[in-house]
Amino acid sequence: MRIDIITIFPEMFEGPFTESIIKRAVNKGIAQLHLHNLRDFSTDKNKKVDDYAFSGGAGMVMMIEPIDRCISVLKSERSYDEVIYMSPDGELLTQTICNNLSLHQNLIILCGHYKGIDERIREHLITKEISIGDYVLSGGELGAAVLTDSIIRLIPGVLNDETSALSDSFQSGLVSPPVYTRPRKYKNWSVPDILISGDERKINDWKLDQAISRTKERRPGMMDSGKNIQE
Repeated sequence: MRIDIITIFPEMFEGPFTESIIKRAVNKGIAQLHLHNLRDFSTDKNKKVDDYAFSGGAGMVMMIEPIDRCISVLKSERSYDEVIYMSPDGELLTQTICNNLSLHQNLIILCGHYKGIDERIREHLITKEISIGDYVLSGGELGAAVLTDSIIRLIPGVLNDETSALSDSFQSGLVSPPVYTRPRKYKNWSVPDILISGDERKINDWKLDQAISRTKERRPGMMDSGKNIQE
């Protein structure tokens, strides 16, 4: 998979993209990540990429020309499955979206800033808009990093245990059940006996019951949506 990220702050990705799972995916050649500084596509002598909004109002708007030029250059080199804009009013990111995007080959992610981007970009160049939550960040970079991580970890060969991603929260429409590790007892806090019983059927039943109970308690909206595997 190849992901091209258009941003005015490429340095913001150095930490998330040079550690952990993403670094492993890149080193294995499973994923390619390319950062494109939008200012490199500006024809302004000062590399300006924003301007005042027509009709006035506070804040600046990212200009259409450098964004169109950048996307056009990328599209001249390969075809893209989606051109994604990280936006507060985009579709709320879910595990289902991550699963679907992980099946693609080439993605472009555009990081907005200021008061947003010229609406014509959204109308004519963007194919998908995604939000990571109902709040506003200073820019799209952090959201793009979250989206990239959530996609790449699902690609076969990235995780050491191929089944690990399948047992994550939300994959079955439920949050994950509690997990424990050694020592079995600590400060009189004990691991549930069922998990040490060796009875796989009973353990699986317990995990499912715990997942359903925890989902009802912590994320009741998931139960109401009908996406869980059973009530």
